[in-house]
Amino acid sequence: MEIIDAQIHVWQPNSVERPWPSGAVSRQGGAFSVEQALAEMDAAGVSRAILVPPFWAGGDSAYALEAARRHPSRFAVMGHFDPDLAGGVERLHQWRHRSGMLGIRLLMDTEATSAYAMDKRYAWLWAGCENARLPLMCCLPGHVAALGPIALRHRKLRLIVDHAGRDPDGSKDAAAWKDLDDLLQLARYPNVAVKLSSLPCFSTAPYPFPVLHGPIERIYDAFGATRLIWGSDATRLTHPYRDNLRLFTEGLSFLTENDRDWILGGAAAEWCDWSL
Repeated sequence: MEIIDAQIHVWQPNSVERPWPSGAVSRQGGAFSVEQALAEMDAAGVSRAILVPPFWAGGDSAYALEAARRHPSRFAVMGHFDPDLAGGVERLHQWRHRSGMLGIRLLMDTEATSAYAMDKRYAWLWAGCENARLPLMCCLPGHVAALGPIALRHRKLRLIVDHAGRDPDGSKDAAAWKDLDDLLQLARYPNVAVKLSSLPCFSTAPYPFPVLHGPIERIYDAFGATRLIWGSDATRLTHPYRDNLRLFTEGLSFLTENDRDWILGGAAAEWCDWSL
């Protein structure tokens, strides 16, 4: 089995050479290097990872793309895109011209950024990604239902819901899943997949994270394994990286071996055009 981790942040310290935005603060440490990511992956038997530039370091994709160029068999990138910068449509059409770039990750976790999904001013964004054949990873906790009309209007647009629609900084245990039905409603759209990332962060209990089994099984029943994508969100984890992976390799009795092949690599490769 070739395992792909669909979300790891890598970033360098705030410095004159790579300055962070004014006032930016990281709650995940001062830095996490490409070398640290490789060490974590190698220890757990993870073949590849999709790098997601972190917002606190400005969302700049340069360091992640540098890693993908140096290690093309290990890394590729879903880059940060700012819809409010000029020339958005042209930037979308040029997006994948950079070696190692797979698509876009949109962080929509504030009132201002959630407007990307709910304000008609940004209709061009979704149409442009569809036309440019760019897969989109979308983090919009509390508002996943807003993706339904977008998926319906843009049937060839691949939408991946980050963290199973949860808020990584929100509630834990049963309370973390209070709006799970909103996510399950998206299963009716065949162009929507779910990234099962950060999930141990929603459990106060250690491996095998029993509180997670029920929600994951409901997501699996709704979407099927071919639309489920494992990711660690390694630097946010409150439990060991290896235990996050073990949840899917050993801990969920309802998964078949074929299901695991899809969830742990096949689905990421297919949905993000990063062939195995």
